[in-house]
Amino acid sequence: MSKTATYSTIVRWTGEHWGHLTMGNGPEMKFSAPPDAQGHAGVLTPEDAFVAAANTCVMMMFIWATERFKLKLISYECRTEGTKLIEIDRTEIFTRLCFHPVIHVSAGGDPGNVIETRVRRALQAAQKYSLVANSVKSEIIVEPEIVIEE
Repeated sequence: MSKTATYSTIVRWTGEHWGHLTMGNGPEMKFSAPPDAQGHAGVLTPEDAFVAAANTCVMMMFIWATERFKLKLISYECRTEGTKLIEIDRTEIFTRLCFHPVIHVSAGGDPGNVIETRVRRALQAAQKYSLVANSVKSEIIVEPEIVIEE
């Protein structure tokens, strides 16, 4: 049987090109449009939030997958780039999200090729089960750097 869960945020305009965001889980922060869209530097933008939502969700699903595949994760860091297309009429859409994870795992006595295959399967599972990645229209590309340590 299917279940549902609801998440909420509250945004409030605070003047000019500024807003205040309150997330349902508690954090609050200022936000703006990016500087190239008449916004302000140094604060969260909707574009940052979109890319961050996908990046954080995929990471959490990867952590889950490494536990399922019994991988000994040493470290995970991922830079994700969102490519935005700006049309002549100023409509915009993210066309692509490209993930660049750097993953360090311990071989734990297993052959490196076996561990790398399991890491790649864990990445596939992370993408498959990521709520956010599954909810966007953008192309998803994962270009990992996998380091297996003895």
